[in-house]
Amino acid sequence: MKKTFTLALALAAALSVSGCYTPQQQTGTLAGGAIGAGGGALIGSALTGGSAGGAIAGGILGAGTGALIGNAVTAPRRHCVRWGWDAYGNRFCRAFATY
Repeated sequence: MKKTFTLALALAAALSVSGCYTPQQQTGTLAGGAIGAGGGALIGSALTGGSAGGAIAGGILGAGTGALIGNAVTAPRRHCVRWGWDAYGNRFCRAFATY
């Protein structure tokens, strides 16, 4: 019962963040996946009493969830709406769009 509840909770958490995707947000995906895989493997191993199968399943679920969360928390790219020039003739952004 405890394993089924834990698996259902992990699946619900993964599904709850799966809709949070923006094409510009890609930098945190790899780090989130790696951290999630490590954490998921530790939790999966602990829940199954040190079983390798539990660690593998936890690592896979953790990697997916971590990648989704890492992708969702990455800041989107900013878009410049007003350009200016400094004293040396270099162009820089004076105002960014607020979405």
